Amino acid sequence: MVGLVRSADHAADLAAAGAEAVVLDLEHSDVDAVAAVLTGADAVVFAAGGGPSSGAARKLTMDRDGAVLLADAAERAGVRRYVMVSSMGADDHDPQSEEVFQVYLRAKSEADADLRRRDLDWTVVRPGGLVDDPPTGQVRVSERTGRGTVPRADVAAVLVELLVHGVGVGAQFELVSGTTPVAAALRSL
Repeated sequence: MVGLVRSADHAADLAAAGAEAVVLDLEHSDVDAVAAVLTGADAVVFAAGGGPSSGAARKLTMDRDGAVLLADAAERAGVRRYVMVSSMGADDHDPQSEEVFQVYLRAKSEADADLRRRDLDWTVVRPGGLVDDPPTGQVRVSERTGRGTVPRADVAAVLVELLVHGVGVGAQFELVSGTTPVAAALRSL
């Protein structure tokens, strides 16, 4: 398993999780450089973002353009499986607003739309508010779940299930905490 990180400061976190860290900044890389890292991969997961303290411009260059670049590179490298971690409410943004959160939602929506038009085995996961609570292993998934939160660890469990069992191809869904075990919830897609 390989994880792309912008800064070498995060490499130790990936190593502790059993992954090889590759320092590569999606905002300052081209498709060939990213494709070279992806060669031989079974799947890619886009879970990057500009971060809560970044401005509107960075939402576009990272949350949208970084996701598109990763999809371009996946296609070039022959990686068919692409799982996008997006945002609940992405399609409900105000297209005229320059407010940072609205630009963030627009960036996610545009990245999701780009992925859906591709001939890849894609899945778009739109989690609710992310929390650092312990995982419950129980979630609710649906085209629209309504507002809610979900532990980051439960989002990770959903991603693993999608990748290991190949479920959810061609699906876009919202994800919040719920009462259904992860595997059973994803079988409903």
